[in-house]
Amino acid sequence: MDEKDRKILEYLMENGRDKTSDISRELDIPRVTVHERIQNMLQKGIIRKFSAIPDYEALNIQFVAFIFVGFSPLQKVSQRDLAKRIAALHEVVEVHIVAGQWDLLLKARGRSLKEIGDLVLDKLREMEGIEKTETVAVFQTVKE
Repeated sequence: MDEKDRKILEYLMENGRDKTSDISRELDIPRVTVHERIQNMLQKGIIRKFSAIPDYEALNIQFVAFIFVGFSPLQKVSQRDLAKRIAALHEVVEVHIVAGQWDLLLKARGRSLKEIGDLVLDKLREMEGIEKTETVAVFQTVKE
């Protein structure tokens, strides 16, 4: 990736629905070049997909929490399989296998703190392979 690719990628990360001609005009790069470089980044897997980012507050899903999960290796489930099962829960929007004191880091969204609590108490803590959890509520998101 060179500087033009970086500029195009950064632009797309903020304005993924803009037309190639708009990107070309904004970045002062020929339209054909912008199109070819986007296609090249798609083919190389640099750009995985284009997707919509909802306004969660407008959807009344304004509560966010990060949940640290301790894995229990004594169970008959692998850490990777556990991560995949957790990722299937609709309240969970991110799942990361991490190093350090905790084994997994989750990002969850809900309509209320109770909904986040129900996720932890009724779903996560009942899953085979989870030894312990710690939940951190988000006051405000500055950058996402």
